[in-house]
Amino acid sequence: MYRDINIVSAVRTPFGRYGGSLREFDYFDLGALPMKEVLKRVNLEPDVVDEVFWGVGDTSACKDVYTPVAARQTLLKAGLPAETPSTALDKACVSAMSAVKLGCMGMKLGEIDVAIGGGATSFSQEPLVVRGIRFQGFRLGDVKMEDPLYALGYKDFNPVSVDTDDVAYEYGISRDEQDEWALRSHQNYRSAWNAGKFEEEILPLEINLKDRETFTLNIDEQYRSNSSLDSLRRLKPVYGTRAITAGNSPGLNDGATAILFMTRAKAYSLGLEPLAEIVSMSSIAIDPHRMPEGPAYAAMKALNLADIDLDEISVMEINEAFAAVPLVSTLLLTDKDKQKAKRLRERTNINGSAIAIGHPNTASGARLIMNLIYELRRRGGGYALGAICGGLAQADACIIKV
Repeated sequence: MYRDINIVSAVRTPFGRYGGSLREFDYFDLGALPMKEVLKRVNLEPDVVDEVFWGVGDTSACKDVYTPVAARQTLLKAGLPAETPSTALDKACVSAMSAVKLGCMGMKLGEIDVAIGGGATSFSQEPLVVRGIRFQGFRLGDVKMEDPLYALGYKDFNPVSVDTDDVAYEYGISRDEQDEWALRSHQNYRSAWNAGKFEEEILPLEINLKDRETFTLNIDEQYRSNSSLDSLRRLKPVYGTRAITAGNSPGLNDGATAILFMTRAKAYSLGLEPLAEIVSMSSIAIDPHRMPEGPAYAAMKALNLADIDLDEISVMEINEAFAAVPLVSTLLLTDKDKQKAKRLRERTNINGSAIAIGHPNTASGARLIMNLIYELRRRGGGYALGAICGGLAQADACIIKV
């Protein structure tokens, strides 16, 4: 358990749509924005950070495709000292939450007192790929280019949408349930936005694009104000699935997140008021085809480590890698009791999740944590649980207390 580790600052960029307002941001510049801001908000100098842990799932979006040391280049852009060590890690969508966990582990070892964890993703900067011609003596003819974003997944495995569809079908979760959950995500986001709930976590950005006047982006672009069940039901399933559509899945998004956390003693010595306490964190992996179950198993492990019951959790977020993921995981957490699952869902994803907010995948794990922190603080305290699955069925969970 991590009960003596506190989060003192947490911030993110707005999440941009694919090809949207953040499309022209350099990958390192994008990540540097919240990394710099997270220190500014608590008036700390950059040299207070002992180490940076950074989620990076796709280095081809970087200027330097081959070993770009993305965490290091990002922290240098953010103005941290050159003497600050860093680790970039790739666990797909789990990365940013695992980044925070790695920092906690360093603190538990006594090696560091202060860390930044988070991550960045830019789907809009994703290049097309040409394979297999380096040693083929190519001289004349057409070259086939590959789009890594098409049927997103892993070459030796099914697309993640196909595996998700199969598991949802096994659990008896219908297309209608998935569409209804997707609509709920947009509705909950709208209510949260109108209530000003995202103001604490989102860093507004001034956007300068060649094709429009300068404007300020302070809302997540994935949110669709005009979403309806009729429009969701009209969408066709993708990649041969039964029920997975563009509407009940998140987008391909751009964005970055950062969390500043430290030992309780260090926070006290710096005169900082903690935002939240990290109670436990967990990482699991299961059969690579059963990704939607991952958040439930990670949540069970985190609850066991914290020695608390699910009933003690005031609010929870299970990342909407697809609408089917929270639907499957809440069933699994309640032993497939539909009535219990229904009650659990009432306190799950209450501000929306990736379907409405967006899913820049290696940044999302830290976003869950910060949204839950600010929600607990508005409620006057309690426990919250965030859980997220990643490619080939890894998953992380985090329990925080305010």
